[in-house]
Amino acid sequence: MSSKSFLKGAAILGIAGIIVKIMGAFFRIPLGNMIGEEGMGYYQASYPIYVALLTISTAGIPTAISKLVSEKNAIGDRFGAHRVFKISFILLFIIGIITSSILFFGAKTIVKLIGSEGAYYSMMAIAPALLFVPIMAAYRGYFQGLQDMVPTAISQIIEQFGRTVVGILLAIFLLKKGTKMAAAGASFGAAAGAITGAIMIIIIYYKRRKKILYEIKSSPIKEQESASKIIQRIFSIAIPITIGAAILPIMNMVDVAIVMRRLQEIGFSPDEATGLYGQLTGMAAPLINLPQIITVGLAVSLVPAISDATKRRDVSSVRSTIQMGTRVALLIGLPAAIGLVTLSKPIMLLLYPLQQESAVSAASSLSILGFGIIFLTLVQTFTGILQGLGRQTIPVINLFIGTIFKVLATYFLTGIHSLNVKGAAIGTVTAYAVAALLNFFAVKRLTHTKFSMVNFIIKPVISVMAMSISVIFVYGRLIDVLGNKLATLAAIGVGAVIYGLMLFATGGITKTDFEMIPGGRKLAKILSMIGLLRK
Repeated sequence: MSSKSFLKGAAILGIAGIIVKIMGAFFRIPLGNMIGEEGMGYYQASYPIYVALLTISTAGIPTAISKLVSEKNAIGDRFGAHRVFKISFILLFIIGIITSSILFFGAKTIVKLIGSEGAYYSMMAIAPALLFVPIMAAYRGYFQGLQDMVPTAISQIIEQFGRTVVGILLAIFLLKKGTKMAAAGASFGAAAGAITGAIMIIIIYYKRRKKILYEIKSSPIKEQESASKIIQRIFSIAIPITIGAAILPIMNMVDVAIVMRRLQEIGFSPDEATGLYGQLTGMAAPLINLPQIITVGLAVSLVPAISDATKRRDVSSVRSTIQMGTRVALLIGLPAAIGLVTLSKPIMLLLYPLQQESAVSAASSLSILGFGIIFLTLVQTFTGILQGLGRQTIPVINLFIGTIFKVLATYFLTGIHSLNVKGAAIGTVTAYAVAALLNFFAVKRLTHTKFSMVNFIIKPVISVMAMSISVIFVYGRLIDVLGNKLATLAAIGVGAVIYGLMLFATGGITKTDFEMIPGGRKLAKILSMIGLLRK
């Protein structure tokens, strides 16, 4: 898998991610304005438990499918690749039944444990998603192993569409019965999205099944591993990845209890604590996940790319792919982080005009969480690299160390009245920072990859500083003339342009970079003609 193919896969998933996030904004922003901070608190209280169980179902096995299918496909064993998919599908289906049953039938016990009994209906409503998401994950892992990211991208878009439409409509319909029921209606949107996404990717598979079967029959006969051997290999890859992916969701479950109880211990009422937690997790935190639109796709594409080059013992290709992936992550993470920090209050008021008091309060948490974007993008990127190197246990250990720092910081800092819920935000940034640094040192030690200070740090930082100054200037000049909404949008637009121009001016992005993405060759030619792009 060439660097070009790796970036193409990342670009396809990135474009799908942008569409998904835009639809997600049409879901979360109206929902937050509709049900307020209390309703978002109920909605979010069920989410960490759902994500933790979902992680058990889908974090490791799809990556294992992708890796094993890619390896078998590389030696022409199409039958073996398809057999890996079928065995993995059965595993995921069984796990989906178990996890969805746990959440649905154990909802009452779980909400009592976390101290948020108002989230009972939300938890039951989201449970069916745990059955259908693993079905999607099996198909996605198979297609990704074939280096075809299109089915994954399409199913992601359809899944989010179903979630947005059904979730919003149910929230509106149930709002008259109270915020608890409205939050439950919104939660069921995840189940509806999972069902529609699963149906879509199954349709794609059956449309391509004739071609898949033809390629299987045409491929040379290879000695096949037993089903038990395949399952053993799947779990040897999947278990460390699943443990690593489960660490943060599990700690977020603990976070719910820590934050809610610590806030009440320092004088906040249960409703006030729920509101503050809703501001942090329902209003501010989703914004730091925006760069994951591309970095998740980047990490997914890195696994087979690094794995393929490692198996061929192509050290040069391994290092160049690592450098490319890391640089792209920084070019995305830095401007996103500084942009949210710089415009935290205007952005929150733009997104939640009907909840202005809560938006202003949540802005302080966002200004802290924003810095976490830099480290989060690097954590995901280095995790993909280490998984591709076959060292999936390393990011697990590093993330666990990071979450220990998170729990300690959250516990002590949230108990300080002047910080309150902002202490949890600091804890989150701390966790990502620790994990990112440890992963970086691990990649350096294993591959001896060199990272140029000028290309990886200085050029992007100069560009992002110019962006930040321009954003502050534009917003300050326009706020009294255009109002917050238009001034914020104008500042974001100008900031994006300035950042791009500064990257061109400093050589932070080159002609070679453009040529490695879909359609980039033509764009690179145009930019070179007008003198913006260097070789």
